[in-house]
Amino acid sequence: MKGCIKWSILIGGVVLAVISGCARQAAPTGGPEDFTPPRIVRSTPLDKSILFNGKKVVVTFNEFIQLDKIADNFVISPPLLKKPDILVKGKSLEVEFKEKLKDNVTYTLYFQDAVRDLNNGNPIYNYQFVFSTGKTIDSLSVTGNILNASNLEIPLNSLVLLYSNLSDSAVSNKMPDYVASPDRNGGFRINNISEGKYHLFALEDKNNNKRFDLADEGFAFLGSTIEVTKENNWLPVPVVKDTTKVRGAKRKPPEPPVIKGQYKLFLFTAAKKSHYLTSSDRKNAQLLFFTLSLPVKPDDFSLNIQNASEKSYFVEKNRTNDTIMVWITDSLLYSKSQLNTIVSYPFTDTTGVTKSKTDTINMVFIQPRQTRAIKSKDSQNKFTFRTSIPSSGMIAGRPIRFLSDTPFREPDTSLIHLYQLDKQAKIKVPYSLKKDSLNKRSYIFNAKLREGESYLIVADRSSFGNIYGAISDSTGIKFSVRNSDSFSKLTLNITNVTGNILIQLLDFRETLVLQQEIRKDGKVVFPMLDPVSYRVRAVNDLNGDGKWTTGDYWLNQQPEPVTYFPTDILMKANFDTDQDWSLKSWGLKDPKQRATKQEVK
Repeated sequence: MKGCIKWSILIGGVVLAVISGCARQAAPTGGPEDFTPPRIVRSTPLDKSILFNGKKVVVTFNEFIQLDKIADNFVISPPLLKKPDILVKGKSLEVEFKEKLKDNVTYTLYFQDAVRDLNNGNPIYNYQFVFSTGKTIDSLSVTGNILNASNLEIPLNSLVLLYSNLSDSAVSNKMPDYVASPDRNGGFRINNISEGKYHLFALEDKNNNKRFDLADEGFAFLGSTIEVTKENNWLPVPVVKDTTKVRGAKRKPPEPPVIKGQYKLFLFTAAKKSHYLTSSDRKNAQLLFFTLSLPVKPDDFSLNIQNASEKSYFVEKNRTNDTIMVWITDSLLYSKSQLNTIVSYPFTDTTGVTKSKTDTINMVFIQPRQTRAIKSKDSQNKFTFRTSIPSSGMIAGRPIRFLSDTPFREPDTSLIHLYQLDKQAKIKVPYSLKKDSLNKRSYIFNAKLREGESYLIVADRSSFGNIYGAISDSTGIKFSVRNSDSFSKLTLNITNVTGNILIQLLDFRETLVLQQEIRKDGKVVFPMLDPVSYRVRAVNDLNGDGKWTTGDYWLNQQPEPVTYFPTDILMKANFDTDQDWSLKSWGLKDPKQRATKQEVK
C-alpha cells in the first residue's frame, strides 16, 4: 500500500511538472529589460534559395513572435495579383501563396518592422526574405529617401515602385517590376534587382492596386531614368558602433539604421483640374452651403430657389469663389423643410471638356425636436458675436474685427462706446465702424490706440444684431495695447539666392505667419514678433505666383523645391536676432523639426 502511495506521489509530481512547463511560455519577470529581436533558427526554403517551386515559406524563430500592422507593413516584390496569406503559429511565420509564381524571378518578402517578439515587441528592423524561382538570385539594389514635397515631413503610408517599362503611362496601367515600403525614417532600399534601366516612383496607394490611377493619390517621380549596374550598385556604409559604456545608464531599444540613399523623391498631390460641385448642404433653416472643386469666375456660378423671390435670399461668396453661402431672409421660405434649388456651375466631363452644368438640388432641413427644458423667448432671440482681440493684447495700428456666425444687421453706433481707462477716469475715444465688403459676418473697428494703455469697449443691449432679429446683450470688452518692447525682431542675412524666393515665417504648427519675397542676396526682416519659437521655410517660387506650387507628373512638372532653416528660432522680448542663412542646398529639414514619424513599439 505504501508503495502505491509513493508511485502516486511520483506520477502526480511528473504530471504537475509537465503541465507547469507547458503553461510557461512567457519570459520570466525581473532582471534587465530585453531589447533583443527574434533570431531565425531555420526556414523552409532557406533564405536566398534558388529553384523554388513551392507554395509556402515557413520561417522559425528562437522565441514566440507577433506581427504588428502586417497589412500595412508587408510587401512582396515583384507584386502578386493576390496577396499571400500570412500566419503566425507559435514561433513560426508562414507565408502561403495564392497564385503560381513566375519562372526565373527573384522574389523579396518585405516585412519592414512587423515581425516582433511576443513579450516585449522588439522588431527585426527591415526584415526581408529572398528566394528565386530560377537558377540565380538577382543581387543589385536601389536606395533613396521619400519626403513630402511641401513640408519635408516623412510620409507614413507610401510605396516605392520600380518599372522597367519606360513608357510614361506604365505607372498608371501596369504592375511595377519591383515594389518596397520606406522605413519610418523615409529611407528605402529595393534589393535583388536585375541589371537594367528603370523609372523610379513613390505612391500613396489609396486603392491598393500598385498603380497611380487616382487623381488624389500622393505621387513622386524622379524625372529621369536610372541605370542599375554592378558598377553603380549601392553598398551599405559600415556603421561604427559606440562601445562606450556609461555606468548606471538605462539601456534604450536600438534605433533602426538610417538610410541615406542615392535618390530623393518628393511626394505631392497634384492640383485638381476637374470642375465639379463637391458638396451641397443646408446647414440650418436659413443657410444653404455649396462648395466647388476649383475657384470659378464670379459669374460662373448661379443659383435660384424655385417659387421664391430673389429678394427673399442673398448669395455670399468667399474670395476665391469656391465656397458659396445662400442666406434666406424670408421667414416663410426658411420655415419650409424642403427647398428646391436650381444651381449652374462649371463641370468637367470624362473627356476633359468643361461646360456649364445645371442641377436641381433638393435642400432639406428638419427642425430638431425641442427638449422638455424649453428655452425662453429671450434666449432664443439672443445674438452673439466675438472679436479678433488676442489675449496677449492689441498691436497699435491694427484694426479690431467683430465677427459673427450669421450676417450682421447695421450696428447702432449710438450704443457703442470706446474708452481709454485712466487711473482716475474713463476718457472717451472716437472710432469708426464699417462693414467688411466681402463678408457680411464681419465689421471692422478702427481707432487710434496708444501703446501701453488700457481700453474698454462698451456695447449696450441691441447695439449689435443679425438680419433675423436676434439682438445682443450688453457687454464690455476690456483690452490693452502692447508696448513695442514686448516684441522682438528677426533679421535673416540670406546668401546664394537664385530666382524668386519666398521666405516664410511659420509657427510651431507650421502655419504661415509672415512671408517676404527676395530675388537677390540680402536681408529679410520680420519685425513686431511675439517672443515665441518660429521656424523658417524657403520656397523656390519658380512660377512667381507668390505661393508654393505642387507638381504634375503628366506635365513633367516637379513640385517647387523647399528647404528649412537648420533650427527653430526662439525669439526673446525686446531683443533683435540676426541669423545667416545660405540657400545653397534645398530639400533640407532637421529631423528634430519633423512631426510625423512612425511609432516603434
